[in-house]
Amino acid sequence: MNSPLLLTDFLDRARELFPGKEIAQYTDGALVHRYTYRDYHDRVLRLAGALRELGVRPGDRVATLAWNHYRHLELYFAVPLAGAVLHTVNLRLEPGEIGYILDHADDRLIFADTSLLPSVEPVRRHRPVIDEAGYEALIASAEPLTERPSRHEDDLAALCYTSGTTGPPKGVAYSHRSLYLHTFAACLADGHAISERDTVLHVVPMFHANAWGIPFAAAMTGANQVLPGPHPVPAGIARIIEAERVTYTGMVPTVAVDLVREAAKADLSSLRALVLGGSPPGEDLVRDIEERLGVPAFQGWGMTEISPMGTFSRPLPSAEGDPAARRRYIRKQGRLLPGLRWRLADDEGRDVPHDGVARGELLIKGPWVATRYYRDEHPGCFHDGWLHTGDIATIDPDGYLEIVDRAKDLIKSGGEWISSVALEHALMANPAVAEAAVIAVPHERWQERPLALVVLDKPVDTAELLAGLDVPRWWLPDDVVVVDQLPRTSVGKIDKRALRERAYERRPA
Repeated sequence: MNSPLLLTDFLDRARELFPGKEIAQYTDGALVHRYTYRDYHDRVLRLAGALRELGVRPGDRVATLAWNHYRHLELYFAVPLAGAVLHTVNLRLEPGEIGYILDHADDRLIFADTSLLPSVEPVRRHRPVIDEAGYEALIASAEPLTERPSRHEDDLAALCYTSGTTGPPKGVAYSHRSLYLHTFAACLADGHAISERDTVLHVVPMFHANAWGIPFAAAMTGANQVLPGPHPVPAGIARIIEAERVTYTGMVPTVAVDLVREAAKADLSSLRALVLGGSPPGEDLVRDIEERLGVPAFQGWGMTEISPMGTFSRPLPSAEGDPAARRRYIRKQGRLLPGLRWRLADDEGRDVPHDGVARGELLIKGPWVATRYYRDEHPGCFHDGWLHTGDIATIDPDGYLEIVDRAKDLIKSGGEWISSVALEHALMANPAVAEAAVIAVPHERWQERPLALVVLDKPVDTAELLAGLDVPRWWLPDDVVVVDQLPRTSVGKIDKRALRERAYERRPA
């Protein structure tokens, strides 16, 4: 009963029980690499040995800047096996943000895909950067790790940073124990139900919150794993599903919308589950997945701070024969996974009833929920062991969560966060703009897109206004509406609820 819960135990289990199960990688829709768990285990041990030879010691952070491929999957276990902390870096961030994250984490070295080296060019002088050729050279010359560093289950195994939409990116660190227990939750029958019978396709980026923890679950259970490589496109994903007879995959709704359009070009009947996450799917999307693709759809909810899985939406048994009722359940965020606890709290911190009507901020705690940010306390986000999620939600009498609003008016487009506040500041940096407000409006493909409303001091061309914004291009609002004034609340704040209502009337989804 005193044996430590170590994430790396799953690697040994995969080698012992599932040596012949396969890991395949595609690039641009074509198979480029296939090997077994036996081969995978051997390469991981060599890579862990190489890390030790490079001077990596227990607790050191090792960064990855990589797409979904077999080398990245090897790093998922090799870094913790060497006693270090796997730090997966979001490759979609701007180089300045990437540099800030690498410095804040004080990473010892970086493994980067060759195509992504420009993103780390500003920080290369501070730490070694190993590209794909250097990676293979390390494995070819290294001796397999034989003496593993002594590790405690509370030691850190992985690190991931939030997208920094309400300030600088914040690090979330995961212990061996937290990821071990999170992995078991991923395999529950009423959760993702990953098992040896599955062939799992990793569409969710491996730099994003442990790829939902599914790579660890697949290794623990001996599922075949398939990696789509850099820049996967829906047509390629569909072909991979058909070729590999994939049974499970997960993705943000934006990708699923495009996948549905490829339905007639590939046989997707092998799928037993297509799990949606990142933002709530529309009813039409759920219907299309189940009726046009003939694939059961599910939804999961979580956060980087929750490793990331918090809930899973599987309909009640009584709804299985009723497609409309099933879709209603799937569009909710689902039931809490075992091991976690939750509350809904009002502005005074009092509990809100779980009646499906009363709203409150969602608070959550449990063995894989963060209680602080890495090297940054942020006491406003954590109190008495509870994570304050910032999501406003209801919970119905059957225990199904439904997120109804976001505390800080964040916009989630294609599964990625956009800060309305940052966009407003960027707009008002233009001398012609007196006031600005940015809200989310529904979008068929991206689920949400930003809409800007501005009050001008002097005339300005809106196209020029957008072109001058110092933000990532995908943040740029789809439209700028010039108004005479912005609605205000009784205390003088801009009334964003009124703006949303007007925008929705003006721009139906």
